[in-house]
Amino acid sequence: MNKLINLMNDKFAPKLNKFTENVWISSISEAIMIILPMILVGSLLNLFSILNDFISWLPDLSPITTFSFGLFGLFISFLTPYYIMEKKGYDKNKIIAGATGLSLFIMLLSPTISEEGNISFILDRLGPSGMMNALIVGLFVGLVMSIFKKFSFFKKGSELPEFIMEWIDALIPITFILLIGWVIIYQLQVDMFDVILSMLEPLTLISQSFTGFLIINFILVFLYSFGMSPWVLMPILMPIWLQAINENAELVKQGLEPTNINTFETFFSGWLGVGGLGATLPLVILLLFAKSARLKAVGKTTLVPSLFNINEPIVYSAVAFNPILMIPFWLNALISPIIVYFALSSKLVPIPSILFQLWYTPLGISTYIVSGIAGLILLAIVLAVMFLIWFPFFKVYDKQEWQKEQEQ
Repeated sequence: MNKLINLMNDKFAPKLNKFTENVWISSISEAIMIILPMILVGSLLNLFSILNDFISWLPDLSPITTFSFGLFGLFISFLTPYYIMEKKGYDKNKIIAGATGLSLFIMLLSPTISEEGNISFILDRLGPSGMMNALIVGLFVGLVMSIFKKFSFFKKGSELPEFIMEWIDALIPITFILLIGWVIIYQLQVDMFDVILSMLEPLTLISQSFTGFLIINFILVFLYSFGMSPWVLMPILMPIWLQAINENAELVKQGLEPTNINTFETFFSGWLGVGGLGATLPLVILLLFAKSARLKAVGKTTLVPSLFNINEPIVYSAVAFNPILMIPFWLNALISPIIVYFALSSKLVPIPSILFQLWYTPLGISTYIVSGIAGLILLAIVLAVMFLIWFPFFKVYDKQEWQKEQEQ
């Protein structure tokens, strides 16, 4: 175990950090993080919509979801090139880069323009379903704009105002970018939305398989156990999760059964994020009954955040780099997902089909919202298993810490 810890610390962690600090990856990450409130707005309104089933006179607020979460791809197409230019030190060009990304993204949606000048889009493509398109557009625009930024029509010391030079120097990359979009859509008549979806289909199928579901959850917890925040993988996983829950919602609207199990709701809002990633709430509760004064204090100080699924305090104070507690941390990332996957895939419990990304909602509330009474029964089973996994390792660690305290 010590060799593994040293390997992760000395070799893997620096490489992962270097990868996530890369301009392109960090720009995607920041774009997603800055727009997360739009997801939370959609989640809150889904919570409100539940009341509509009981109080008929309440207004229909679903249009607010449409124009917040439903425009997720649109926002990403602007923010990704914006942050790329900012991180490369081209602050004066970040706004125009974002606007260009927005223009190309809208063009690639293949909108229909009538003779009267009316323009219409497939609304679904502006939201999470178009997120991957938006990311590709953003990266392409950021790349082209940053390459052309190295060239200028003007020599140093030119008497023209700087903003005029910036405008003129931006003409060629903007024209080139939109010309590429024009060729693809209006000359080749290629639907880039369908092309990208077909390219990503193998990845989507893998992520929704039992193996993919298990591996994704385990990797997140495994990295977390070595102190690496699982959020580093959000640029890769968030498009998969958001598209999956969006597809489930569309299937339900059509009167069909949802099929995608691997959604963010499954990790946090439903069953696996009990106290946070890696199911640490049972450990916190056990720590309240520890013999060790230190561990009991850790349990008391981390209980409240854990109830709201915030587990950085318990992970970094007790679990990370702790060989005794890392093992049950990993086991929970394997055994609990197996139980949840088969319960959902066998239709014993409804697969989540509404957006509910309020991961900080206390235990049980979110489970009921996304999957009803059957979901709560599954949660009770999963919780019992989690406690059984944590208990023997907790006892060993508690005894070890208590003996240290007695010796001191």
